[in-house]
Amino acid sequence: MYNGYANRVAWIDLSDGAIEYKEIDEKDAEMYLGARGLGVKYVFDNGPEVDPLSPENIICVMGGPLTGTNVNMSGRLAVITKSPLTGTIADSHMGGWTAAKLKWSGFDGLVFKGKADKPVYAYLEDGQVTLHDASDVWGKGVHETLKILRERHGEDCDGMAIGQAGENGVRYAGWINVDDRAAGRNGTGAVAGSKNLKAIIIKGDKKNRPQPADKEADKAARKKALAAIMAEENITSPKKGGLSLYGTEVLMNITDSIGALPTRNSQLTAFGTENAEVISGEYIREHILVGDPTCHACPVACKMEVEITEGPFKVRMESVEYEPAWSLGANCDNNDIASVAYMIDMCNDYGMDPIELGNVISVYMEASEKGYTNGAGVLNWGDTMAMVETIRKIPFREGVGDILAEGGARAAEAFGHPEISMSVKGQSIPAYDPRGLKGMGIAYATSNRGACHLRAYTPAAELGVMPFGSLKVDPLEWKGKGELTKVFQDVHAVSDSLDLCKFSAFAIGMDEYTEQLNAMTGMTFTVEELLKCGERIYNLERYYNNLNGLGEGSDYLPKRFTDEPSTMPGSEGQVCELDLMLEEYYAARGWENGVVPESKLKELAIV
Repeated sequence: MYNGYANRVAWIDLSDGAIEYKEIDEKDAEMYLGARGLGVKYVFDNGPEVDPLSPENIICVMGGPLTGTNVNMSGRLAVITKSPLTGTIADSHMGGWTAAKLKWSGFDGLVFKGKADKPVYAYLEDGQVTLHDASDVWGKGVHETLKILRERHGEDCDGMAIGQAGENGVRYAGWINVDDRAAGRNGTGAVAGSKNLKAIIIKGDKKNRPQPADKEADKAARKKALAAIMAEENITSPKKGGLSLYGTEVLMNITDSIGALPTRNSQLTAFGTENAEVISGEYIREHILVGDPTCHACPVACKMEVEITEGPFKVRMESVEYEPAWSLGANCDNNDIASVAYMIDMCNDYGMDPIELGNVISVYMEASEKGYTNGAGVLNWGDTMAMVETIRKIPFREGVGDILAEGGARAAEAFGHPEISMSVKGQSIPAYDPRGLKGMGIAYATSNRGACHLRAYTPAAELGVMPFGSLKVDPLEWKGKGELTKVFQDVHAVSDSLDLCKFSAFAIGMDEYTEQLNAMTGMTFTVEELLKCGERIYNLERYYNNLNGLGEGSDYLPKRFTDEPSTMPGSEGQVCELDLMLEEYYAARGWENGVVPESKLKELAIV
């Protein structure tokens, strides 16, 4: 088998405790690489028609061929399953050190199926998996769970767990690791909860770090990539670039200034300069930042550890990221950064996706404003104390929490007004309004996992943060965005399968990905061949969704974005011209109105 891989995947049947260790098929590695790609292949082969919360669904925890190596920004893993939120293929990624420890423990991945008859957790060490009783930590939050299990197995262990949200089937429950890094979107934590799987604890030794097939080529490839990451011209530059200085929150003021920051459940496209400033990365760095820890093999250090020492929202937590700061901030008309940090920390402990949470809260707020709640109480815009109390009800499905636990789309339907959910395929949008960033409109609509910025991060081009300013496009221009989105989707499918941090694409591209992969593994990809892998992965995901009933017309946007012009400076008068972009996108993809034709499946050797 190629270098970089542990060449070992544990297939775990929780129903009877049987564990089978399998090697990775070499052809699968060449076609789907690892992490996201290989996990998608496993989920596809398991069949598209399973109920996401049934024992028949599988959940894969996967690293890639570069995970845990010396390659910079290689500290990520993917959790892949069928989503209970969207009914689509789902993959969600986390950073920190868990991915590296997974590889160092002797595994490329774990595949769980079935349902345990009582709560369990998996323990990994030296290429072996054992299942243990988790009854004593069932019902506990992520933080306490991981504290107890690390005390039991050793503080040198890493791990990831679900909280009460996953246990009780909150459709946007996620996995959180010891560094409060999250595989947050799509409800992967709810799938784990449905299987009575509470946690994964990993003891990995760095001496097991994969070694490159070609040491000299590996050294040269890493040196070239690192030089780009470190370059002062790039946003990734350690201690100098905006991503390193302000974390993902570098975007708050920028996005607001161009009229692309969804506010009040996207009724507005900006929060206003004074409001955006006090929940921004610049404000955090000046007032509440206490640390900037980093992930495995990453010099950027984009995480913003903060501490609130006064008032009702005292907390020390990691990390205030742009998406949740927007979703629980501007989207809910809340400019109190202390409350935002506190609520993100609640999400980390309960094990919930703060992006979906902020959206469902804002749906509840708009429903309250317009008299749609049908006796389910009222939540006013910007009422931080009431937000906190509402959030506490969701993991336990108490009162209105039972409605909100279903996600933004289902909550809006329960209130009788599905149009007030800013969602695609059942998943709510992240922090970009497609009236001010047109590329995000087509990216949301065509994402295979529901509304998402990480399938195709077009703002990298629209905001001019591509490597050395190499690509800059007008955020208000729709032409070319369909083709651009296709390219981004394929490139990100590659990086997600290696598995490298998305932010690497702010400094390096397919040349560097190809060079580093070949040097580590001994593979001989050309750039074009590796990009074809990304296209294959994206088409396999779409084919899975097609087989699951998402056919023609399943790529759409809420009408608020296509029919209601922005009223804010920067994007005033703009709507998102989705239909025009879809036509361009489908032509670039070779799809028929969102459906992958057999000719494309054959071209990519999927069938």
